[in-house]
Amino acid sequence: TEQAVAVAGGVIGGILLFVLIGITAYLLWKKFCRLLSYEKLTSPVKMTNANAIFQDQSTSEIQLKSTSRSGSIPFIIPPTLHGRDWINLMNEEHVQEDSDPYMIPQSGPRSSFHSLAGAYVVGTINPELYKFPEDQSETDFPEGNIGRLWFSIEYEQESERLLVSLIKARKLQPPVDSCSPFVKIYLLPDERSYLQSKTKRKTLNPQFDENFVFQVSSKVLLQRTLKFLVYHVDKQKKHHLLGQVTFPLKNETLGDDNKLVIWRDLEKENLELPSEYGDIQFSLSYNDYLGHLTVVVLRAKGLKLQEESHAVSVYVKVSLMNHNKFIKSKKTAAVLGSPNPVYNETFSFKADQRELDTASLSLSVLQSIKGEKTHLLGRVVVGPFMYTRGKELEHWNEMMSKPKELVKRWHALCYSM
Repeated sequence: TEQAVAVAGGVIGGILLFVLIGITAYLLWKKFCRLLSYEKLTSPVKMTNANAIFQDQSTSEIQLKSTSRSGSIPFIIPPTLHGRDWINLMNEEHVQEDSDPYMIPQSGPRSSFHSLAGAYVVGTINPELYKFPEDQSETDFPEGNIGRLWFSIEYEQESERLLVSLIKARKLQPPVDSCSPFVKIYLLPDERSYLQSKTKRKTLNPQFDENFVFQVSSKVLLQRTLKFLVYHVDKQKKHHLLGQVTFPLKNETLGDDNKLVIWRDLEKENLELPSEYGDIQFSLSYNDYLGHLTVVVLRAKGLKLQEESHAVSVYVKVSLMNHNKFIKSKKTAAVLGSPNPVYNETFSFKADQRELDTASLSLSVLQSIKGEKTHLLGRVVVGPFMYTRGKELEHWNEMMSKPKELVKRWHALCYSM
């Protein structure tokens, strides 16, 4: 009896286990078949929309190739978004209007864009619409430009190091067709030592990306001026100066975590020998609407300092005169110990247009030594025919003929009180 019960229990258990395995296998098979199957579209409109997109596989391939050639990028709706509502595109391609999980699969070879299960192309994207705005400093070059230089500066207070990064130059104008440029970097007033970049072969748009270090005390940092000389090396290894950039540090806020990226247009070097007392370069501009006379004191060169030391300071005094009577004067900041100081300072004077026939400007270069009397190094006067002749008169007349425009020139200093 016990054996019969045991046999019956074993048979029933085996049957139940078999049934459980069968149910599990059926459910797994059902789920697997559901993943491989596509749900048919029941609406005639939807079928038409689907056929409008994939009516002809070869046509679709041609469209994809043409958009690839034109720079457009196909925009594909993935299967996970097929349940959303979409509207007709402007190019009259139809898209899904009601929620439908899948499209009808197509037979035959398909492009790489069609290889995603259930995904289909609804249009194209124009990459030009998503580009960042172009940097104007790379494209906006004034007439007569001889090149542009990009660099960055940073000052480490603790180590007292001036870090200069030479980035790139663009649109260089060499004397010949090919160009192999390099750059010398000076920290004025020291013109005896310099740092030099590598030479870039056969390019008018060199990319330097080089770093340089100048050791300079924070006490005299703002008295220094960076000078970049851009040269071209010809086949005979001769160096030809293409242009220069001077950048005074006095107007900049330099410190840790304050890296300045700057670009400047190259200027031609004045190859004329300095005059007896030196030369000064400045710009003039008159705004007839505001009645403002503007003077930009740029630089001086070849000054005959009484004593060449860091204790000597050189500055420029700009005075507005009328009928040779003093009206108003302004001074630049002093530059220490340099016979070739760089200023880049702007001054504006109120001057009615009716007064300009009797007005003049006097620019005096002065040297001062601590504890001693100020000494005149040289002077130049620009103005109308009543007071001036030659280059000084030409500069004044050009300013009057070009209102609101800065007119830049060099002038020889003379020694007269």
